[in-house]
Amino acid sequence: MAAFGHTFPFYTGRKPTFPMDTTLAVIIAIFLTSLVIFIIILPGIRGKMRLFWMLRVVTSLFIGAVILAVNFSSEWSVGKVNTNISYKAFSSEWISADVGLQIGLGGVNITLTGNPVQQLNETIDYNEEFTWHLGANYAEEYAQALEKGLPDPVLYLAEKFTQNSPCGLHGQYRLAGHYTSATLWVAFLCWLLANVMLSMPVLIYGGHMLLATGIFQLLGLLFFFMATSLTPPCPLHLGTAMLRTHHGPAFWITLTTGLLCVLLGLGLVVAHRMQPHRLKVFFSQSVGEDPVLERNPEEGGLLSPRYRSTAESPEPQDIPLSEVSSETPCEEPDCAL
Repeated sequence: MAAFGHTFPFYTGRKPTFPMDTTLAVIIAIFLTSLVIFIIILPGIRGKMRLFWMLRVVTSLFIGAVILAVNFSSEWSVGKVNTNISYKAFSSEWISADVGLQIGLGGVNITLTGNPVQQLNETIDYNEEFTWHLGANYAEEYAQALEKGLPDPVLYLAEKFTQNSPCGLHGQYRLAGHYTSATLWVAFLCWLLANVMLSMPVLIYGGHMLLATGIFQLLGLLFFFMATSLTPPCPLHLGTAMLRTHHGPAFWITLTTGLLCVLLGLGLVVAHRMQPHRLKVFFSQSVGEDPVLERNPEEGGLLSPRYRSTAESPEPQDIPLSEVSSETPCEEPDCAL
C-alpha cells in the first residue's frame, strides 16, 4: 500500500531531476556566455573584418564546446526499448515501460519510464547513474542500488556492467572510456594552443595544432570503436523484448568535429603555402614587408626570417689612400706653406 503521496513509507523519496546533465549545462553556459561577449564587441570591428571575426569565433567556440561536452556526455552508446516487464523482484506484477540505456566514457545511465507513468499506484520514472571513472566505485554504487530497492529492470541492466558479470561489459567500456577521454583531453589542449597561435603571426603552427586537434578526436573514436566492437554483444533481455545498443549522438558529433578540424587544419596549411598574405588579412595580421628580413612562408613566417646572403649584400668599396689624405682637413701651420 502506498502512503505519504504515493511513496512507500520505508523507502526514501524520489530525487528531483534536472532536465539535462548539470555538467553539460555548465559547459554550454560558459561557451554561450563567451559567444555573447564577442557578439557585443562585434560592432566595434569595421568592414569585412567583422565577418571574418564572427566566422573564426563561432567555429572556434563550437569546436571547444563539443570536445568538452562529449567528454562528459553519457550518449556514446545508446539503446531504448518498450516492453512489458516485471516491476519488482519476486513479484507477479508487470508494467509497460520504456527502458533506456546510455553508456558514456565515465559510466552508464539507466532510465525507466512507465507507459503511462502512473501504474500500480506509483509514479514510474527513474533515472539512475552508475559510474566507473577514476575515483568511483561501481560495485559500491550497485550495492547501494540494491539497498534502495530500485526496480528490477534497472538492477538487471546495472548488474550486466559489474565486474563479476560474465558479459565483461565493465572492463570493455571502462577501458574504452579511459583511453577515449585521455585523447579528448589532449585534443582540447591542442585546441587551446591552436587559438593562441592563430592570434599570433605564426599561422602555420596554428594550422598544425588544429590538424592535431582533429587527429586526436578521430584517434579517440578509434579507441572507443575497437574496444566496444571487437567482442560479441551481450544479450540484454527485458521481459518480452531485447535491448540493443548503437553509437549515440556523442560519437557522431565527435566524428563530425574531428573531420572538420582536419579539413580546417589542412586548409590553413595549404593557404599559408599558396596565399600567405590573404591568410594574414583573414586573421587581421596584414603587416608590411621588411626589406632586410624576407619572410619565407614555408619556414613559418616571422619566426623564421631569411637573412640576406653574402652574395646579395653590397660589396665593400676600395678607397685609395691618396683620396683619403686629400680629403682630410689640414690643421698644422706648415700645411699652409
